[in-house]
Amino acid sequence: MPTATIERPSNVSEALARGRLGVPSVIFFVLSAAAPLTVVAGVVTTGYGVIGVLGIPVAFLAVAAVLALFAVGYVAMARRVENAGAFYAYISRGLGRPAGVGAAWVALIAYNALQVGLYGAVGAAAAPVLDRLFGVAPAWWLVALVAWAIVAVLGLLRVDINGLVLAALLVAEIVVILVFDLGQLGNPAGGAVSFAALSPENLFVPGAGAVLVLAILGFVGFESAVVFSEESKDPRRTVPLATYLSVAIIAALYALSSWTMTVAVGPDRIAAEAGEQSVGLIFNLAGEHLGDTAVTIGQALFLTSVLAAMISFHNTTARYAFALGRERVLPAVFGQTSPRSGAPRAASLAQSALGLAVILLYAVNGWDEVVQLFYWGGTTGGFGVLLLITTTSFAVIAFFARNGGAETLWRRLVAPGLAAAALVVIVTLAVVNFADLLGVAPESPLRWAIPVAYPVAALLGVLWALVLRGNRPDTYARIGLGAESAAAGVLPEQRAGTAVPDGTGARR
Repeated sequence: MPTATIERPSNVSEALARGRLGVPSVIFFVLSAAAPLTVVAGVVTTGYGVIGVLGIPVAFLAVAAVLALFAVGYVAMARRVENAGAFYAYISRGLGRPAGVGAAWVALIAYNALQVGLYGAVGAAAAPVLDRLFGVAPAWWLVALVAWAIVAVLGLLRVDINGLVLAALLVAEIVVILVFDLGQLGNPAGGAVSFAALSPENLFVPGAGAVLVLAILGFVGFESAVVFSEESKDPRRTVPLATYLSVAIIAALYALSSWTMTVAVGPDRIAAEAGEQSVGLIFNLAGEHLGDTAVTIGQALFLTSVLAAMISFHNTTARYAFALGRERVLPAVFGQTSPRSGAPRAASLAQSALGLAVILLYAVNGWDEVVQLFYWGGTTGGFGVLLLITTTSFAVIAFFARNGGAETLWRRLVAPGLAAAALVVIVTLAVVNFADLLGVAPESPLRWAIPVAYPVAALLGVLWALVLRGNRPDTYARIGLGAESAAAGVLPEQRAGTAVPDGTGARR
């Protein structure tokens, strides 16, 4: 009896380059996505000026504690599931393939919004630098196109080259933040250092929900260590270390910077000054305490902070699309890599094409690039990542309920359960305060349109998975397998349309 011929994809064209990233390189990708100087200059001042809550440093520490709890189960699962699709793969393996594809749709929207939205910020970040150094003020879209070209080229190069670029940008960025912090701490308002912003009682006030959401948006990117697991040296060690260290570094840097800002301005005046000066507050303080040279350096590094975040999110988004293409959830072309660099070529080019289209669309229509592209895009993308983190918490619990094995109760249930409960509260607060987060009127259609877009996208993803299960069971069987999907064939009985194990222990 003849055996069925099984199509086996090429491992060369559908595998990312392995062993190129160590712990430092992964941390550089993660921290660059978090964009420390952009958060300190933008998110922190927004929190103080718009929401008026003094306890922002405590909010960062509280969110870090929740994310550290989430990371316990997250990295434990990473030791068993190695996949550039990260959330998509984890949710597939924990809650079933249909839920995983739904999560993939959400991830593509969220990370694309984050990455493309940054093109709206780069012009504003470049303006003071170009004016101070060269006396020119080009249109925002010209600056965005230059940044787009840099990111597009780097996206096609070896991932470790991207890591080196991010390392140089990020180290300089963190150094200047710390210098600014020392300048603020050494020049306290009224001659005395105030610790009021570090008191928990200044967080638990009206507006705390919006502040917690803003704080968690500042951590977006910490989860991307898993995205680079297939390209990491010893991923079982690299991913956990990079994840925990990233959360700790981000929390310490944000809490310190947001506190020293209140020391320099005064806790009783920080809301008014931040509301009036906005992003310029941290640079004005630097000019007062450290001189014009420090301001120039800080503004230049603010620009490179945005550029570094673009590079990081471009790489993350391209690898999500690659993971989906490799498993044929998206067209197979997205699952191809460059034979020379090992980069996800087609996925990277598609990401670049989308960025170019958005820049041109906003430029032609004269839309506000800062509010309507950067701020709305960042808030939208950050909310999507928050939904993915929350869903993944439940997926981790479900996965270990079937595959607990040697994992401790703390790793497989207690820590993920506590994180899931806290994250559900934060998601609820985000939805309730979404109009405030966007800065629109409560009756604005955007107030509900953006939060509702994600469940709709997830539902469409679930329906697509069900279509695959019925019409293309071989494709359905690949979902969530990662690199194994390119190496492993599909069983003949799966091709015949019989029930397919869904990776969670059930047959779906």
